Amino acid sequence: MDGILFILLSREVSEMEHVRQKPRRVLLWILIVALVLVAAGAGVFLLREWLPNGFDADPYKNPSSGSAASPSSQEATLRDNPIDFAAIRADNEDVCGWITVPDTQIDYPILQSSRDNDDFYLDHNLKGNYDINGSIYIQRINSYDFSDPNTVIYGHNMRNGSMFQNLHHFRDHEFFLSHDTFYIYTPHHILTYRIFAAYRYDNRLILNSFDFSDKEEYQRYLDACLNPASMIRDVREGVSVTTDDRIVTLSTCINDARYRYLVQGVLIDDEETN
Repeated sequence: MDGILFILLSREVSEMEHVRQKPRRVLLWILIVALVLVAAGAGVFLLREWLPNGFDADPYKNPSSGSAASPSSQEATLRDNPIDFAAIRADNEDVCGWITVPDTQIDYPILQSSRDNDDFYLDHNLKGNYDINGSIYIQRINSYDFSDPNTVIYGHNMRNGSMFQNLHHFRDHEFFLSHDTFYIYTPHHILTYRIFAAYRYDNRLILNSFDFSDKEEYQRYLDACLNPASMIRDVREGVSVTTDDRIVTLSTCINDARYRYLVQGVLIDDEETN
């Protein structure tokens, strides 16, 4: 009889212990699921930072126009624009141009937000969807057609080499010397820019800090661009830049949030296209 009671009591204790362990197991599984979700989120972030962002420029290229990176102004008749703006604007009317920097991965549409958020494309892609890669874009303080004295174009410094990360190639002196041109395409023009300077700059908003309509202030700004106050800099000899010129400033971040890296070009050719 005592043996039977002992067995029954042992079973009851075992069942009670099992009941007490259930909440612990549930909490353990909740913790495991939470850790998996956090790890998955971190994995997605790292993949989007390190792997190519999947942007395909080819559907927006005009195959009949020749190489988009090698325009020629010597043709007697207007040629087709290398970019199919009808196709790309069907996807997003905010596209105002296209930039190509030879021998880099920089070959992207340029956007200007039509929304209240001037920096919408800081973290949204061509489709208007949230994307940590963002897009290449200009703010609305700049003209849509790149006709301002200084147009500032922004792009992220992505670890996967996308967006404007490849601007940092110009930190290599030999690369800077051997690559002196970039191109901006608009619906009826090919704009060719001669790169005259590449350097580290502070993080101020350039267009809010200078009045480029004031010739004297613009001249002071150009003087500073041609002699940057930075140890990280390259300036091309023999390139003239005056207040009658239009320049473009390509801007991306560096590891130190106090600074930006700039590559600047002066307009040297404006070719009309169909």
